[in-house]
Amino acid sequence: MEKKMEAKVIQYQGPTYDVIVVGAGHAGSEAALAAARMGQKTLLITISLEMVAFMPCNPSLGGPAKGVVVREIDALGGEMGHNIDKTYIQMRMLNTGKGPAVRALRAQADKHAYHRQMKWTIEQEPNLTLRQGLVDELIVEEGVVKGVVTNTGARYLAKAVVLTVGTAARGKIIIGELQYESGPNNSKPAMKLTASLKELGFDIQRFKTGTPPRVNGNTIDYQVTEEQPGNPEPHHFSFDTPDTAYLPLKDQISSWLTYTNPTTHQILRDNLDRAPLFSGLIEGVGPRYCPSIEDKIVRFADKDRHQVFLEPEGRDTDEFYLDGLSTSMPEEIQQKMIHSIKGLETAEMMRPGYAIEYDVVAPYQLHPTLETKLIQGLYTAGQTNGTSGYEEAAGQGLIAGINAALKIQGKEPLVLKRSESYIGVMIDDLVTKGTKEPYRLLTSRAEYRLLIRHDNADLRLMKYGHRIGLVSDERFAHLKAKQTHIQDEINRLNNYRIKPGQAVDAFIKANGDNPLKDAIVAADFLKRPYVDYQTLQQFVPALEKPLSRHEQEQVEIQIKYDGYIKKEEARIERMKRMEEKRIPATIDYNQIEDLATEGRQKLAKIRPETLAQASRISGVNPADLAILSVYLRQGKLK
Repeated sequence: MEKKMEAKVIQYQGPTYDVIVVGAGHAGSEAALAAARMGQKTLLITISLEMVAFMPCNPSLGGPAKGVVVREIDALGGEMGHNIDKTYIQMRMLNTGKGPAVRALRAQADKHAYHRQMKWTIEQEPNLTLRQGLVDELIVEEGVVKGVVTNTGARYLAKAVVLTVGTAARGKIIIGELQYESGPNNSKPAMKLTASLKELGFDIQRFKTGTPPRVNGNTIDYQVTEEQPGNPEPHHFSFDTPDTAYLPLKDQISSWLTYTNPTTHQILRDNLDRAPLFSGLIEGVGPRYCPSIEDKIVRFADKDRHQVFLEPEGRDTDEFYLDGLSTSMPEEIQQKMIHSIKGLETAEMMRPGYAIEYDVVAPYQLHPTLETKLIQGLYTAGQTNGTSGYEEAAGQGLIAGINAALKIQGKEPLVLKRSESYIGVMIDDLVTKGTKEPYRLLTSRAEYRLLIRHDNADLRLMKYGHRIGLVSDERFAHLKAKQTHIQDEINRLNNYRIKPGQAVDAFIKANGDNPLKDAIVAADFLKRPYVDYQTLQQFVPALEKPLSRHEQEQVEIQIKYDGYIKKEEARIERMKRMEEKRIPATIDYNQIEDLATEGRQKLAKIRPETLAQASRISGVNPADLAILSVYLRQGKLK
């Protein structure tokens, strides 16, 4: 009888690196580029080279809060802003009728061009090696990460490892009754890495996300939909992109808006028994802020329609993404649903929508640096940490890559505060509160959103990018000049007085206000709701060298919102004392008398690093904070 032989994997010892990044999605691309640009020999290893910075879901970047993150990434020296500026097909500023705290830039991406451009950028980086491979396990010795092992038996050693495996971690795609192991967009999943993490003691969660069907744009009836064109004026995500690089309106590609209707909803209701979300087939927890269409018609039963944006996926394809129709219904139900929608009556479905389940490292197990508490030198970022969205992933990847490099260099880590960035808000939320569902950044999550706007990300964060070496001296000098121009103009307008006169009185009357009785400080005049910076120039001496439009924008915002900004700065100053009060890592909460049981348990689990972080933990009440504060102040810790 023939003896069956098992295949033996021969171990191969690959090169040694400073940093290994596992996964080349949006988090991994930023992490690897940051570490390499900071001088570290870096390996970026990914399951498929065709999935580098790929957009398996919505082909867009930006929007409320998310758009601010892209600009923060750019200010810190990351790549996402540059990449989208080179490859977008449409750019729009959202919420222009509202205040600057919630304005947001959004770009429709050419998803294939975005992937190609980012892959090319990675390939050109001298300290960075891009390699296709599937990581099965981590090499850990005495609580310190030493490298990774691939499914081919190759071993790569490093001083730090960043995990950014996204939805590939034990990925499972579900369409109706069909389910199979897969990463996003039918890519290969990473089926063994989770077991390695569990063996190391990590708490693993199971999440779910989804994507809508795609249709052939040639089969859409655009005449019965509403056009959504890009803005004609220049907008960019990167502070480096000049207005001259802007694509004119004629070169932008419009999106289109239509709606579901009662017929659509009835088709879904009649088939809810086949919906994996309700049949029990889906085990993972889905995103509350981006529900599937079958979830919407159940949760919002009183609504007779929902928006559906028809979004082009690129310049060299007619494939359209049906934003708003995320679903895991059976394929034939998806087709009926599509045909019930105005403008899509004869649309040809090119890809069905699907749900995907995947594993997540519970983020309370991380330091604010994104280094894990269990294993030194091991960092996690992106959907691996339970977030949703390309922007959230890229922001975390950048911070993880930066901190991995700084740790190797023996330097202080970079931890952004909630008061200075949305990236800081997101990471603090994750490590302090954890998350029970895919985390999405919202403007409502930020306490100081008037200070952390999309327009001032460079003024807030570029100093850090310059300090760690990701922002050049030339770029930083340009920022310093910009800051000087803005402050000089604010000072000038605070010291110049506009006197009553025929021109100014006529302008005031035309806006329904009373004429001036006395001279008024120009800055105070600018604070009037009907006055903007451009209008103000009629009544003040002309500058020898006019400000750029971005400098003008800063002058106007800083003067108009001066009172509100000062209030937020005062709140930050009060919180600063708690941020500076460090909690030793060796503290034993069981030794602190009078702490409530829940508070003691939560503090021991999260192990906050500052009193301010402790104050944000759910279940830690004000009395617990007071007791902890006294305990720290009295120096009872040995």
